[in-house]
Amino acid sequence: MAFQQDYLAIPPITRAYTTTCLLTTIAVQLEFVTAYQLYFNPELIFKKFQLWRLITCFCFYGGIGFNFFFNLLFTYRYCRHLEEGSFRGRAADFLYMFIFGGTLMIIMALFVNIVFLGSALTIMLVYVWSRRNPFVRMNFFGLLNFQAPYLPWVLFAFSLLLGNSIIVDLMGIIVGHIYYFLEDIFPREQGGFKILRTPRFLHWLFDETRRQRDENDTRPNVGNEVPFGAGGFHWQ
Repeated sequence: MAFQQDYLAIPPITRAYTTTCLLTTIAVQLEFVTAYQLYFNPELIFKKFQLWRLITCFCFYGGIGFNFFFNLLFTYRYCRHLEEGSFRGRAADFLYMFIFGGTLMIIMALFVNIVFLGSALTIMLVYVWSRRNPFVRMNFFGLLNFQAPYLPWVLFAFSLLLGNSIIVDLMGIIVGHIYYFLEDIFPREQGGFKILRTPRFLHWLFDETRRQRDENDTRPNVGNEVPFGAGGFHWQ
């Protein structure tokens, strides 16, 4: 089936994460689980050992509606562009970025009243992609033209106009910048060195299979393609 082929063509981490987000939302919508069983709650995590909340708090964007489709679309697009672009053949490093970013967000969430962190993770992905593609020109609603590094701030302003919490966007931008600085900037500075080192067991689990797939993959690198934006509007 064409759908199955297209689905399996999605890079594994992007496929796994976006599918998990979709299935989680459907499960809540069908009342198989409730949002109260998923949200980030330090007391329930560390005192009652409900450790799944460390993951599920990143997988639920709220009920099916504009906010859900907005976040899922951006997560899919920029996650895939990163995985097929600057992280091509480096699945372990890509997963480690998720772990690093998610850990920082959980630490930050201990001090602010945020119970779902998926939107912040989306902004982090957008931020890292935008800084690694600084010369890509983008267009919003045919009115606003800007280069890719301004995209996180455009989304920040868009969230502000919609009345959403700006703390979530700021968290994603801050964590994205920390990762970008430690991974792309500091090691290239005079006296700099690589701080973020992917654990060897992740390389052992992911990279050998990934290399074998890439050797047989004749698709062009789409890491620098400009994705579609919120609500299906074309970003150029």
